[in-house]
Amino acid sequence: MRYVLAIDQGTTSTRAILFDEAGRPGPAALVPLTQIYPAPGQVEHDPDEIWNAVLQVCRKVLSEVGSDAVAAVGITNQRETTVVWDRATGKPLHNAIVWQDRRTAPLCAELEREGWGPHVAETTGLIIDPYFSATKLAWLLTHVPGLRARAAGGEACFGTIDSYLLFRLTNGALHGTDATNAARTMLFDIGKGTWDSALMERLDIPPGMLPKVCDTQGDFGVTAEEHFGLGLPIRGIAGDQQAAAHGQACVRPGMVKATYGTGCFVVANTADQKVASRTRMLSTILSQRDGARTFALEGAIFMAGATIQWLRDNLGLIESAEESESLARAADPRSGVYLVPAFQGLGAPFWDAEAKAAIVGMSRAASRADVVAAGLESVAFQTRDLLSAMRHDMGATGIDAARTLRVDGGMTANGWAMQRLADILGEAVEVAAILETTSLGAAYFAGQAVGFYGDNATLAETWIPAKVYEPAMGAAEREARYAGWLEAVDRVRSRGV
Repeated sequence: MRYVLAIDQGTTSTRAILFDEAGRPGPAALVPLTQIYPAPGQVEHDPDEIWNAVLQVCRKVLSEVGSDAVAAVGITNQRETTVVWDRATGKPLHNAIVWQDRRTAPLCAELEREGWGPHVAETTGLIIDPYFSATKLAWLLTHVPGLRARAAGGEACFGTIDSYLLFRLTNGALHGTDATNAARTMLFDIGKGTWDSALMERLDIPPGMLPKVCDTQGDFGVTAEEHFGLGLPIRGIAGDQQAAAHGQACVRPGMVKATYGTGCFVVANTADQKVASRTRMLSTILSQRDGARTFALEGAIFMAGATIQWLRDNLGLIESAEESESLARAADPRSGVYLVPAFQGLGAPFWDAEAKAAIVGMSRAASRADVVAAGLESVAFQTRDLLSAMRHDMGATGIDAARTLRVDGGMTANGWAMQRLADILGEAVEVAAILETTSLGAAYFAGQAVGFYGDNATLAETWIPAKVYEPAMGAAEREARYAGWLEAVDRVRSRGV
């Protein structure tokens, strides 16, 4: 039996899963990741902890089959999270600044005032926001003593998590990244496929510290023998949402998927069209093979599963995420309670970094069940926000957007949340048979490079959902609930937007 080893380094955990030649998951291991909060709005990770966790989970699964059973390695990762490290030793020079971190909001506002918005949108496909890597790197260069001089002298490397892991796995043989991760830095020209010199100059980023940009699928070298007993070929790298879309077999134009993890990310395949969004969606790279790029529209919800974590850990309303389903079923459907989880501001389509979270519409009769249900329902409302905007953009370019949403991630185990999602959208929701679709997508990318899994058409033909939720809510109730959501969002938005 031959396998593909998928390394999935996420926001809250690091996992490894072995997939066989039929795409069936085998041995798996997971290690939670410590969340570091230096100040309000700031989130960091320890890169050494991430690296050691990768070694731990990979060695655990390889101990069950032997390293010689692995035909290829695929890497997928939390995107935008920013790492700087010593080129000679691979040791991090600061904690990683996580994608959720908002400390660079003032710099982003400064860039907006200077008029960089149109250039960023046209070149990178993104919106100026603290979410992306560019301003995080600029902050590190300014605040880490000696980093700018070391970077200018070629002694320091920058990368997203995939780049850092690739460097460590190959013992520094390759300082690279793939196009899907480069596209999330707010430094990469997604049309030309090159780093953008104007943005690097404005942010005073030495070009030599940036990684080489490679295809999503290809030869990324081999792991150093000391890590797993022999060199394993690394054949695929993709950002987590692009990997999830591939795992969901969203390989045709117009297909849409949503992944519900810490945040929620909705991705629509736009084929060879780099769509200029009129609704503040992101245009990004879905994959790159042989230098040819497939594009996508994307919208981000910062708080999905993280909202349920907040209800559990900060408010103590539930003891476990699983309890949220039974409580939501007990909630009063007429409560009028809305939870707007703008803990790190609002993402697409609002892009309001200064918005604040709130629970609105509470009466004396409101219960903890009502608040928990509102937290779950907020994910459905935010998904509709994104899909409505995305379909408007795709319709303007002649792309026929699918009317079925494919979903994966931990929250899809919550039947109440998925039914409410179908009800608020007014369309079918298909749940992936393998919930760890991000890992599966990484395995697909790497495996296809060594002859596993067939081509993309084969993936599309073999995809079968585990469950389909059809809308059951009447149109009048659906629209009334959504109107209440939009009113609640308006109440929490910053007045400067």
